[in-house]
Amino acid sequence: MLEDARKNKYGIGCINTPNLEYLRALIEAAEEVNVPLIIDHAEVHDSLIPLESMAPYMIEFAKKASVPVAVHVDHGESMNFIVRGLRAGYSSVMYDCSALPLEENIRRVRDFVEMVHPAGVSVEGELGVMPSTLDDTHGGSGGVAPYTDPEAAARFVEETGVDALAVTFGTSHGVYVEEPKVDLDHLRTLDEATGNVPLVMHGSSGVPIPDIQKAINLGVSKVNYYSYLAVDSSKFAAERMAENDSEGVPTFYHELVEEVYAHTKNQAIDLLRDFKNGHE
Repeated sequence: MLEDARKNKYGIGCINTPNLEYLRALIEAAEEVNVPLIIDHAEVHDSLIPLESMAPYMIEFAKKASVPVAVHVDHGESMNFIVRGLRAGYSSVMYDCSALPLEENIRRVRDFVEMVHPAGVSVEGELGVMPSTLDDTHGGSGGVAPYTDPEAAARFVEETGVDALAVTFGTSHGVYVEEPKVDLDHLRTLDEATGNVPLVMHGSSGVPIPDIQKAINLGVSKVNYYSYLAVDSSKFAAERMAENDSEGVPTFYHELVEEVYAHTKNQAIDLLRDFKNGHE
């Protein structure tokens, strides 16, 4: 999926599906736009929604979808969580050792790639610690992280054999305090240094769509997007409840959930069309 996206310069959305409504909305949106999709479960969400609760639904929906859908472990840091994902049937893993020194990051990811590639599992690594805002659940340093070093990235790709590499060039997890400024020149340098390996843009939500599309043209094949979609869904739900209250209409949970699902699907359709980047 990512190799085709890189070759044809479109981006594949990688979006968290922490509940059934998001899962339905995103897969139906991908089918309507006719694009591949990556759905994932992040380790930071596991204490709220255990992986095992969502995995059977995610895998079943992926199998039945009319477009290619990959099921991915996002920001797997502990081997316990990653193994749980593999046992549950996920076919793709982000093994995030970015907080470790370069040598240790390379060693761990290389050993993991050698272990799971024979089983057909694809692996994403990360080089450069992605910062997080206070409103995000990923932890992290806050502010702007040092950009991924191109020479280190070239070495990382060569020595680990990863299928995709997450890099830092100005984005953050969570909700931005001010509009992010992505360094597209640095991204171009990273793309040149890493050859044909698809690059991954984390912290994409909140980045202006034209900048995301420029990043796709410069080697980003996987676009991780979640925080702003989740905030938008929450705001929509609050507005609907306020409207009902003002009209004296009871808010039934099942009706509200269906309205949020429909709203999220429409938002996802727009996003996935943007990531398609004019590709037909």
